[in-house]
Amino acid sequence: MTETTENVTWLTQEAYDRLKEELDFLAGEGRLEISRRIEQAREEGDLRENGGYHAAKEEQGKREARIRQLQQLLESAQVGEAPKAPSGVVAPGTIVTAKVGGDTMRFLLGSREVAGDGIEVYSEKSPLGDAINGRHKGETATFAAPNGTTVEVEILDTEPFAG
Repeated sequence: MTETTENVTWLTQEAYDRLKEELDFLAGEGRLEISRRIEQAREEGDLRENGGYHAAKEEQGKREARIRQLQQLLESAQVGEAPKAPSGVVAPGTIVTAKVGGDTMRFLLGSREVAGDGIEVYSEKSPLGDAINGRHKGETATFAAPNGTTVEVEILDTEPFAG
């Protein structure tokens, strides 16, 4: 079965392991922990006025959403290095330096899950990412900002993301 790289999230082994560990905790010990908190809050009495119960239920919903997100990500992930874009071309997995609406920015085009902390990340499906994906160093593009204004982007440089 051959997959296109469009629907694949490339993860380093380290990133995959980190996300798998988070999923294992949330789906195992994390679920037990939140179930215990809900049960303890239930024992306190009237659920309509029980802030602890409602907070625990809300936390449970957030954790279940994160479990689904991680499962989906890990099921479609490819471990290894993403195919390298030609030098100077913006593609998922590249660090982009660009002038965006007059401000110079440096960010990763890709998945927040891949980057971890330390660098700003824009999805290739975001308005900015969609406008510059596949463009070359020196080119300009435009996209519509959420407030409706048109923003110009000039690609100053690209480099592969080392992880």
